[in-house]
Amino acid sequence: MRIVLSPLDGMNLLSQVEVKQLEKSSNSDLYKLFRSCALAVLNVGSETDDSAEIYNKYKDFDIHLISKERGIKIELINPPMSAFVDGKLIVGIQEHLQAVIRDILFNANKYQHQPSLNISESKQITNNVFDMLRNARVVQPIDAPNLVVCWGGHSIGPEEYDYTKEVGYQLGLRGLNICTGCGPGAMKGPMKGAALAHSKQRIKSGRYLGLTEPSIIAAEAPNPIVNELVILPDIEKRLEAFVRVAHSIVIFPGGAGTAEELLYILGLMLNPENEQQILPIILTGPKSSIAYFEEIAEFVESVLGEKARSLLTIVTNDAIEVATLVKAQMEPLRIHRKTIGDAYQFNWTLKIPEPFQQSFDPTHQNMAKLNLHLDQPVEDLAANLRRAFSGIVAGNIKQEGLLAVKEHGPFELSGDTGLMNKMDNLLEAFVKQGRMKLPGSVYEPCYKIKT
Repeated sequence: MRIVLSPLDGMNLLSQVEVKQLEKSSNSDLYKLFRSCALAVLNVGSETDDSAEIYNKYKDFDIHLISKERGIKIELINPPMSAFVDGKLIVGIQEHLQAVIRDILFNANKYQHQPSLNISESKQITNNVFDMLRNARVVQPIDAPNLVVCWGGHSIGPEEYDYTKEVGYQLGLRGLNICTGCGPGAMKGPMKGAALAHSKQRIKSGRYLGLTEPSIIAAEAPNPIVNELVILPDIEKRLEAFVRVAHSIVIFPGGAGTAEELLYILGLMLNPENEQQILPIILTGPKSSIAYFEEIAEFVESVLGEKARSLLTIVTNDAIEVATLVKAQMEPLRIHRKTIGDAYQFNWTLKIPEPFQQSFDPTHQNMAKLNLHLDQPVEDLAANLRRAFSGIVAGNIKQEGLLAVKEHGPFELSGDTGLMNKMDNLLEAFVKQGRMKLPGSVYEPCYKIKT
């Protein structure tokens, strides 16, 4: 089947050189990246989080850009038909497809061979993240802080999913916007609830910002509510984008990926240079999730200390309280940003040390070399634990991680016996609660904890 699309309004014109970059060829890594991301956004609603399975199912899928003097056409060969209604591509999905074209080209052209600027590597990375978000028109002037970042698992049960919708609804009623990892589960629920609330409040400018990255987009395809999609080059830049645009963070139950996000923000907030930052962190879920939060809180306090635990506010089964707490912090945050001269839409003053910015490649060798010992600064321990959970996410759902585990066996993690036992207990709780894979999947651990 061959379908040719005309671009929607708002798509930037492409030069012939840019179109040629995304042409199919045997050695074009950029084209392969483009094809896999395009397939992911077209395959929204998939009931599997195995990226290799998705790519194999649609191995005859292809996409081409046809250069015309007045612009381009997008040609799809054998695309997933779930993306179409009466033969026409759903508008929101085409917007996501055009976001893929925009971000893949922009990141490749601007940063692949970028010469070093006369600033520190850390500042350069932050500038790059800002530039990517600005190019996607995400960092726009705003009058007051109003963006809530919601983290949580893609594999959650019906009760937890309904609760995420209720929290999103209460946030939306208070005029707040939502940013998530853009996938299913706890990433979709808050957006869906907020969309209904915005409609009731006649808010026509509601924002549902989705931040993703190429290696995870197939397993967590952008949900249909997302109206602003940005594809960052890797997980580290994705995480930095989250915390730079966030005015508050709400964390729902999740698995290894949610633990990675929590460790990331705790590692930053434990840095003495961030003591004056106003960035509330709220963990919340229904009553049935209390065991999950007990596991998380115990792990955080026993590994990172009481100060880390004090940064977390846990609210059980009370969406109104969550939204009230979030809303109450927006005015102090606005005053603080205005006083220090920082932007509302991008937190420049948040200190992010290089260990949290440097890309981590979760190979078997790199996972085995991680410093998982307690005799190091707490921020460094949080950074290394974040990498460990990031590797587990890769082994669970990312194509390169799945292939590596299939070929070489589980990743091996080692360190202090007490710490390893705590990690093992936490991960085992995630497995028992069905948080590692979508319901119905048989989970084979991609990791081995050596104690």
